[in-house]
Amino acid sequence: MLKRTLDSVTREVPPDLLLKWNEILSRLTSLAQLAKEARHHWIDPTVSAAIDSLPNRVNSQGFDPWGFSPQEAKFYYSLARHVYDYFRPEIFGIENVPAGRVLIVPNHSGQLPFDGIVVAVATLLSAKPPRLVRAMAERWVSTLPFVNEMFARSGVVLGDPINCRNLLEDDQAILVFPEGARGSGKIYQQRYKLVTFGRGFMRLALQSKTPIVPVAVIGAEESIISIHDWRGLAKLLRAPYVPISPLLPLLGPLAYFPLPTKFRVYFGEPMYFDGPFDDEDSVIQRKVDQVQDRVQQLIDEGLLQRRSVFF
Repeated sequence: MLKRTLDSVTREVPPDLLLKWNEILSRLTSLAQLAKEARHHWIDPTVSAAIDSLPNRVNSQGFDPWGFSPQEAKFYYSLARHVYDYFRPEIFGIENVPAGRVLIVPNHSGQLPFDGIVVAVATLLSAKPPRLVRAMAERWVSTLPFVNEMFARSGVVLGDPINCRNLLEDDQAILVFPEGARGSGKIYQQRYKLVTFGRGFMRLALQSKTPIVPVAVIGAEESIISIHDWRGLAKLLRAPYVPISPLLPLLGPLAYFPLPTKFRVYFGEPMYFDGPFDDEDSVIQRKVDQVQDRVQQLIDEGLLQRRSVFF
């Protein structure tokens, strides 16, 4: 049926138009092939070797159940390494990331997820063995064209409890920011002061008997400075926040280009908790407070050791 329809359409198209159409298709195919080859040249050999060393369980199409593609991740992580190198991070305590299932819990800041990129690249390239963290993304991220697919192919998943539990049962490393968008959108006056952690990650840790590695990221707060959250515009755009830079309107869009601050990332020793995952909120909250206090302690210690924002 379909073949007959196509044959009928082909007969009705003028030969010169059909010839031009075939030429256009041929050029588009060549362009796509060139783009594919260019992407291959962008892949960092160290990143490629680290991803190849992982126990990647994918289907015949090259994807895992959550949309992760090792081959595409090599390209995106290679780009992420340039971001990583831009911030010249110092990594401390990476040996505290254990093999097997683990929840990695850092503070969140900086308006854009550069802190998540730096932590993810650090665990891939510096942990022994390499770990590819599965970051939990806010639901609004899934509404961003192109970005949502790029994140999925890189291993990012929607921050849903079922997704997270299934990944932990698969012995994966989960990167979760319990402050959420409230943390990443903090204004400069609130830098390095943690917003109250949500309780969801603790219930998942208890349910799956997963250790929690507290992490402090120093340097992201100063990378993109915000002095005000324009909530009215954020609501209109359906965004979690709209940061206002002190460099506006002087620099225009360049006001949001990240400053070359020096990141310092501190991985604390794993924390273990037990008890029923469906316990009362007050009981869960006390456990959450222990993790938040430890992250704040790592932040405070890191700030004391820091000599400069940029060096």
